[in-house]
Amino acid sequence: MPTTTDPTRLTALPIVQAPMAGAAGSALAAAVTRAGGLGFLAAGYRSADALAAEIDELRALIGDAPFGVNAFMPHPAPTRAQDELTRRYATSLARAAAHYGGTVGTPAPGCERDDWDAKLALLLAHPVPVVSFTFGLPDPDAITALRAAGTLTVATVTTPEEARVAADAGVDALCVQGAEAGGHQGGFANPDAPAPYGLLTLLTLVAAGTELPLIAAGGLMTGRQIEAVRLAGASAAQLGTAFLRCPEAIAPAAHKAALADPAFDRSVLTRAFSGRWARGLHNGFVARHEAEAPGVYPYVHHLVSPIRKAAAARGQAHGLALWAGQGWRLAREEPAAEVISRLVEEMAATRKASA
Repeated sequence: MPTTTDPTRLTALPIVQAPMAGAAGSALAAAVTRAGGLGFLAAGYRSADALAAEIDELRALIGDAPFGVNAFMPHPAPTRAQDELTRRYATSLARAAAHYGGTVGTPAPGCERDDWDAKLALLLAHPVPVVSFTFGLPDPDAITALRAAGTLTVATVTTPEEARVAADAGVDALCVQGAEAGGHQGGFANPDAPAPYGLLTLLTLVAAGTELPLIAAGGLMTGRQIEAVRLAGASAAQLGTAFLRCPEAIAPAAHKAALADPAFDRSVLTRAFSGRWARGLHNGFVARHEAEAPGVYPYVHHLVSPIRKAAAARGQAHGLALWAGQGWRLAREEPAAEVISRLVEEMAATRKASA
């Protein structure tokens, strides 16, 4: 278990692999870890038993090397009004389901908790080096218990206010996520209209208010960008989209191909796929459903999930959540170890040029 209270000092390189639920697994986490970075597993949308099996797989690949697990925090149960909005959205999704050969999903009661209690019990019984939180914080007792088990904790924050709350809660580090990030905005709230901070501005504001180690996240694709965020106060950089086209990533083939397809020419924040704001490439599904998607997470996710799976099976990128950060055009089709080797070379060249 860690001998430091700084998660960014567990590895040789200041590079963290974003968890990317549904796009990354043990193979990618192992490849990043073996190359000197900090690999992460995504616990989101997984049962505790499935997470336990993947942790075992990863440990078989990397031995005692450090790694992290990212957990989604529970959400409130939907109100009666939100239930009605969800039912209306389910009706509107029927045509998309038929088009892609899938069905509209049926959210299970209690899915808003994402099996958090069982996952926490697992992580306390079988501790891992790092646990990060997305969509809020657990109760203080959970953070204390994880620390007592030898686990370092990281909170995802998207505003200076969230950073202060997380620091007061006793986490060991903050993942500072800017608007440029692909996938879900991981902040505590789910506002009706997004107004996220850009990464450098947010990083500067958070660094001014805390001495905790900071992990910068948001559209980072190059070694030069890593050096830039370190100069701005980060101890490490978290990259996700940079690894999406790697053979070790488990994103659907159509998703990987879309990242290099000039027909997909912009990334947007949308709630159409999950009910929370997330950044991905603008496609047909977003165009048809963004305006009517309710902010009812994770119920919207469970409605749409079977449609996405059907679209992936048919290779239909316009039915997928094409999560991607703003730097997606720089993603390369190469092994994760080569991505990291290139990042290290770029970092060294940047430092040399500025010396």
